[in-house]
Amino acid sequence: MAVRRTELARVRKAGHSPSHTSVSPEDDELQALELMRRVDASDVGEETLARLEAVVDELAISYPTTPPRVLLGRVRKHLGYVDRLFDGRKTMAEHQRLLVVGGWLSLLGATAHIDLNDAAAARARLKAAASLAKHAGHDEIRAWCCETEAWRVLTDGDYPRALELARAGKALAPAGSSAAVQSTAQMGRAYARLGQRAKTRAALSEVHRLVSAMKRPDQPEHHYRYDPDKAVAYTATTLAWVGDVAAEDYAREIIKRLAPADDVSNWPRRVASANIDLSLALLVANRMDEAAGHTMRAIASGQVVPSNHWRAAEVVAAVEAGGLPEATDLREAYEQMRR
Repeated sequence: MAVRRTELARVRKAGHSPSHTSVSPEDDELQALELMRRVDASDVGEETLARLEAVVDELAISYPTTPPRVLLGRVRKHLGYVDRLFDGRKTMAEHQRLLVVGGWLSLLGATAHIDLNDAAAARARLKAAASLAKHAGHDEIRAWCCETEAWRVLTDGDYPRALELARAGKALAPAGSSAAVQSTAQMGRAYARLGQRAKTRAALSEVHRLVSAMKRPDQPEHHYRYDPDKAVAYTATTLAWVGDVAAEDYAREIIKRLAPADDVSNWPRRVASANIDLSLALLVANRMDEAAGHTMRAIASGQVVPSNHWRAAEVVAAVEAGGLPEATDLREAYEQMRR
């Protein structure tokens, strides 16, 4: 009996009742199965996630040909759906994928806001995208957020800040990724606006080195997949901004590649931008009448988004300062575009 009391005291000291000391193998199995059921319980599902991931790619591919306001409407619709899914049951893996989808959609929405010159909304969406990407551990989205904000502040004229953000994007971007190339290209643009010709050239050389090691994507229209034609377009823009006459050849090359026989259906915005780049290059060569003609062509296309109006304005101002007879019509077309 003394032994029995000693055993009981030892069990009670450990904080257990004698009736709880024996758990059957069946109880262990049921507990494990219940845990698995709770982990696997989901209101999301593989099919839904796969479709959302496909939608992200579809929207990014449609970016070059879709008006920003239309694209933004689609992005909002899908972000609303993703937001509702966050409130449902999901596995940890599904939660991770939802974070990534939400990050890409928010980033694309921010890009559309920038095109529309809606700075406050763009900053808010970029902040959301960066937060979702940080929770997901997705450095590529974080890098694109820095690069996209760099472009926004560059269009506002804050070139030192643009350079700082582009450098941050490059540091975050996975090696050899499209985000790394684009961040480097954005650094080149900032250097060009700062008038640092040697650093501009160095950045462009690095872009071409990085692109040469990349395979051409199956969908070059995809906004977040770099392709060789994009490198040519950025070179034209950057050289035009730094006042290098070599920009003319690059701008003509991109127009030739993207708009054969004057068909701009695939790359309307990039062709419009290339015409403005060509105009800026022609200004350097003091060929103002040709510059006016190409800017008029870009404006008449209806594909110059609000965030690029300032680039056309530079040509308009130069043509007016030169006293060309085309200046009046060009100014009228520009003001109509702004309205």
